[in-house]
Amino acid sequence: MGGGELPGLLVNEIGGIHGILRGHVVFLKKHFCLITMKEFLENKKHMSKKVQAIYLWWHKPVIDQELLQSLPNLKVIANSGVGMDHLDLKLVASFGVKMANAPHAVSSSTADTGMALLLASARRLVEGYHIAISSGMEYCEADFLGAEVTGATLGIIGMGRIGYKIALRAKAFEMNILYHNRTRRKEQEEQAVGAAYCEKIDGLLQQADFVMVVVSLTPQTHKLIGKRELELMKPTATLINISRGAVIDQEALVTALQTGVIRAAALDVTYPEPLPRDHALLKLKNVIITPHLGIKTHKATYMITEEAVENILAALNGLPIPSEVLPS
Repeated sequence: MGGGELPGLLVNEIGGIHGILRGHVVFLKKHFCLITMKEFLENKKHMSKKVQAIYLWWHKPVIDQELLQSLPNLKVIANSGVGMDHLDLKLVASFGVKMANAPHAVSSSTADTGMALLLASARRLVEGYHIAISSGMEYCEADFLGAEVTGATLGIIGMGRIGYKIALRAKAFEMNILYHNRTRRKEQEEQAVGAAYCEKIDGLLQQADFVMVVVSLTPQTHKLIGKRELELMKPTATLINISRGAVIDQEALVTALQTGVIRAAALDVTYPEPLPRDHALLKLKNVIITPHLGIKTHKATYMITEEAVENILAALNGLPIPSEVLPS
């Protein structure tokens, strides 16, 4: 594209539920000509050739064969997060389009969310809040007790970038740390956080007081935690999920929580999101559910956009893409 014209960047919308954040627009416009899906659909013949990149925010716009076929100059799709389970990577690659995610920007804020959920569940903060603001509040029952975090055992399933940062935080709380991962961490990395490797997930589940799930959603991890795995856990244990909702068998989780198989659960992700308003999980007192807040801080979201821009510009200039994702 000649004349110094900025490359076209397709986004779902600006603002709104599924749009890029308005506070990021000035930065994006320094590098790209922003084209919303509405503008694209209203003038597809003209806009289709202008689009060289797509920036996905909260999985939108939806990438399918029809859209890919309509964008002859598309070179790269940048995702606003780590998980790529919403994309057909092989389909995208078949069009010669590169893909990238944002693993560096999201790791700290997601780890913070995991620890926040662990602490909130352990100390029953949500229940305590409702007691404190109730109209008839005179005192808190003496037996309104939570679980001790200091000295407890945390089992981390998925010791990637986010999982390791959770271990760093858990060490500060003097927790004993177990982890299960496809590949074992280096010995010095384990020693730095005091983590012990569990080759089999079963051993971790049987020993942990808190189990935190931090894996990508793949066919192999779909319903990774089901009835069998929940029954291996201690009846005093808490399950925390900050990965993807479908990694846990939610029907089995409901039963486990109702029957005392485990003590509690804290979920930043569900399947679907949001849950139907009559879902059993929403009726249980021993569950905390948050609306996928993992990355939602001002700093993290801006860093995600910065990382996406870096990836897109690298792809458009024929340079190695820092966070390229290849189809498996």
